Amino acid sequence: MASIHTLHILNKSPDHPRFQRCLTALGPEDALMLIENGVLATTTAGRLATVSGQIYALSPDLEARGLQVDDSTFVPVDYEGMVRLTTEAGQVISW
Repeated sequence: MASIHTLHILNKSPDHPRFQRCLTALGPEDALMLIENGVLATTTAGRLATVSGQIYALSPDLEARGLQVDDSTFVPVDYEGMVRLTTEAGQVISW
């Protein structure tokens, strides 16, 4: 059995309409993986206050944007970690 029901991979910035649609679709057993411009949400953690599952941020994308995760809300992962998360999920949805 998968330890993550659904892994939502979000590459849209917080001001994109799909960003909010993704957050609305998250269930209590889901996880959120922020990639590309999605990592910009790490600067506004308040937008993610409703997320009950784990939130991951892709380290290379954080570094490319000059961001660091100093908040326990986000777990930075590398590409290998992202692949591992996809294998732990029952399903994967890319936004």
